[in-house]
Amino acid sequence: MAQTELWIDRTKCDGSHLCAELFPERISLDDWGYPIIAPGPIPGSLMPHAQKAVDSCPVLALALRRVERRPVPPPPSAKAS
Repeated sequence: MAQTELWIDRTKCDGSHLCAELFPERISLDDWGYPIIAPGPIPGSLMPHAQKAVDSCPVLALALRRVERRPVPPPPSAKAS
């Protein structure tokens, strides 16, 4: 199942704070003003806010990426002796 996650290129980010202002539900700022992105997929209800943050980044450091998640198989059962 493909899900969408927010990704940041830390080499491009200049700490403009705009992303955190536009998408505070998933982006907070560290002590130096750089974004900290909450891990995990973006719910559909928040996708417009995520896209607005990506589109508004002045240095194009944010992106939305499709991530393929595979279910974790259950561990093999122990065989009886």
